[in-house]
Amino acid sequence: MRQFDLCLSSEGSEVVLATSSDEKHPPENIIDGNPETFWTTTGMFPQEFIICFHKHVKVEKLIIQSYLDFVHTEGQLQNEEILVHDGYCTYLRFIITKAFDHFISVHCVSAEGLVVSNHS
Repeated sequence: MRQFDLCLSSEGSEVVLATSSDEKHPPENIIDGNPETFWTTTGMFPQEFIICFHKHVKVEKLIIQSYLDFVHTEGQLQNEEILVHDGYCTYLRFIITKAFDHFISVHCVSAEGLVVSNHS
């Protein structure tokens, strides 16, 4: 079976919940495959977003590109890789509890893995 990015909107995924939205930087930008677009929060924490796959998948690795700045890194996009064990799911929920600044941006969430089954 071929592994690919399960989070792309072109693969049928969508952001079904986000705690904040800016019309210039909507949550859908997280999964559009374009590194130049992003979702930005409108202040305060926690912030949350949920990605729905619309199929049952096995996620093996998550990659999150953002400006969260837990440690202040001026102008440097942060890449966080998370290896997942037994990552069978239909939804991914992300909760951001704190950051260096009041506003953060999430540029991309990638989930490398396999489709296990389609919903009927």
